[in-house]
Amino acid sequence: MQGPSGISRRHLLGGSLALLGAAASGCAIPVGLGSSGTRVQYWHFMGASDGIIMNSMVNAFAKEAPEIFVEENVLAWGEPYYTKIAMAGSGGRSPDLATFHLARLAGIGAGQILDPVNERLLEEVGLRGADFSPPIWERAHIDGVLYAIPFDAHPMVQYYNTDICGKAGLLGSDGKLRPTNGVDELVDQLTKAKEVMGGKPPLAFDALGLGTVGPWRVWWSLYPQSGGTLLSDDGATITIDDAKALEVLRFMQRLGKEGLCDWRTDYGASVANFTNGQAAFLWNGDWETTGLKDRGTPFSMTRFPAVFGTGSAQADCHAFVLPHQRDRDPEVERATYEFIAYLVRNSADWAVAGHVPAYLPTLELPEYLALEPQSEYRSVVTEVALDPQVWFAGSASRLWIEFGEAFSPVISGERTPEEGLAAARASLGRLLSAPDPFPDEERS
Repeated sequence: MQGPSGISRRHLLGGSLALLGAAASGCAIPVGLGSSGTRVQYWHFMGASDGIIMNSMVNAFAKEAPEIFVEENVLAWGEPYYTKIAMAGSGGRSPDLATFHLARLAGIGAGQILDPVNERLLEEVGLRGADFSPPIWERAHIDGVLYAIPFDAHPMVQYYNTDICGKAGLLGSDGKLRPTNGVDELVDQLTKAKEVMGGKPPLAFDALGLGTVGPWRVWWSLYPQSGGTLLSDDGATITIDDAKALEVLRFMQRLGKEGLCDWRTDYGASVANFTNGQAAFLWNGDWETTGLKDRGTPFSMTRFPAVFGTGSAQADCHAFVLPHQRDRDPEVERATYEFIAYLVRNSADWAVAGHVPAYLPTLELPEYLALEPQSEYRSVVTEVALDPQVWFAGSASRLWIEFGEAFSPVISGERTPEEGLAAARASLGRLLSAPDPFPDEERS
């Protein structure tokens, strides 16, 4: 797909070191400064290839809509970002637009720190709820009020080394990995890869390390496949099904015990092992796509394996939110929605980094379908396993970290599945009893 500015997908990934430096330092990257048009202040946390692509899309919008200029501010990812959003929103002196992780929506004071989406304006710029992934669109609401416009899903996926899998006889005539269904088929696939690797663990994922979240992401991909839940719809009661939860933990421990995964790897080591051909499979989010291509790894990607029922996979989503402003300028507000609509409609460009567009019409575009291997796992966008809608969930949250700490020793065999589940339950109970920083009565 090529926008009005003539920026192709190849050029989107050809960004400069200057941009990377600005993204790392949290600098503003103003686009269109000097224009007498309407200014939209936009905050986001996108770095590396994500940041290059976003900046290219902002530049493309500036050429399509010269009467609007976007002041792009790249801030540090993680808690510092959400702290700044909260501080700006509570003071009513916020940017006009911000990128957000959808799983953070319930924990940032929707209605207090964030303003509701103006659905009339959203429809006027051509975006309708029916055109978005249903589970993601539903999660963009709090108490029936829309607070976010979904941009993508970044799910857990299965990367596979095409050379190793080819030698193990795991590829079909089309050169793609044959899908597995259930525990036995997946174990058989991993075992065949292990044999051609001389007995090395064929599977890598983030299993160990301080603050590891990999065990949570694997467990939250597998456990919901059989219909398992974590909390009641109101987020007040623990609803873990012990039998289903333990079935998954026993399987995760089996992977470590039988040498089918390397339980000694942290995030960086797991990616390095796969990159260097020391692992046949990598379970990770879809964002490693560009780096693997740049480093020349022979790989492709597919959906996370269906092991216990459905093919659901843990995912979070990038979305656009409106931090609270005391007085929102109507002209700037309209320009903000036009910018959002441009990004959403052109999300095939964004998909270069690996993310799956949440805007369903994009998934049928020839230019998106031509993206390989990004389009191979697009169907997961309607089967995403999203975080429960509670304040302590979301990317790099206490929920992720504490469940990771509970389950990591299960994979290594240092803790029984029963002990791991008990530790996770205890952590969840503590989180539930902790005060909500944004109680319902404070939300307007």
